[in-house]
Amino acid sequence: MNKKRKRFALIGAAGYVAPRHMKAIKELGHELVAAMDPHDAVGVLDQYFLETDFFTEIERFDRHLDKLRRQGKGIDYLVVCSPNYLHDAHIRFGLRLGADVICEKPLVLNSWNLESLAEIEKETRQQVYTILQLRLHPEVIKLKKKIDAAPKDKMYNIQLDYMTTRGKWYDYSWKGDVSKSGGIATNIGIHFFDMLIWIFGDVKESQVDKMTKSFAAGELHLAQAKVKWTLSTDYHQLPEKVKAAGGKTYRALKIEGEDFEFSGGFTDLHTRSYLDILSGGGFGIGETAKAVELVGKIRNA
Repeated sequence: MNKKRKRFALIGAAGYVAPRHMKAIKELGHELVAAMDPHDAVGVLDQYFLETDFFTEIERFDRHLDKLRRQGKGIDYLVVCSPNYLHDAHIRFGLRLGADVICEKPLVLNSWNLESLAEIEKETRQQVYTILQLRLHPEVIKLKKKIDAAPKDKMYNIQLDYMTTRGKWYDYSWKGDVSKSGGIATNIGIHFFDMLIWIFGDVKESQVDKMTKSFAAGELHLAQAKVKWTLSTDYHQLPEKVKAAGGKTYRALKIEGEDFEFSGGFTDLHTRSYLDILSGGGFGIGETAKAVELVGKIRNA
């Protein structure tokens, strides 16, 4: 890995996921030189970087980064943690600044935007990376190796249930607006769909059985798996045993009726993702295309 201290800027500093990126940058010994968010509730920055310049307007953020670039102190990476519907524009912004871009999931809401992003990558000679942290989870890697070593004609039966409770605020935020978040399959499901496609192969068929703002269920036929899935942000959908224990989240994956346990090991996956990118790896535009296409079909089913 290149040991030179890298310079980062971040859009979306007040968001839920931004602290994971700040933590990764800090732990790996790099620098967050500037951050931007229209909301100024960003005291979280003090836990990681006291000297970061902060902006609430992207125009001033743009001018500041351009000034640094002309002074020979430009950023190496722009981190995009903004609302999903803004990812495409903010990725373009970073590439044209002369920076590589690290973007949270989903890279874009609509798969047809990926081709134009790839063209801008070539024009600017910069790189776009997306966070697909489940691919770096030790248990998921172990499972992929097991499936890769098994006969290619073997078909697996899988049940995926992911329920993560959200309060009333959720519906009033951009996350509750399908046009901005992409809906439940995009907002909370895309990592799991990407993981399953990565391990069990391409999508052959997709069926949606039920879809509301807070609940979705369907079936998925992959090259080597038949998947039944449910996603929910509704507390009432949680299993009774989870509610009785005071839990707010239920994550379960059954393969051939057996539990696949990967509930632990999530706390450092963003740091692993950054380490992978800075070591010359990382997941680019092509890696995420199949999952982006799938959640788009689910949303429009």
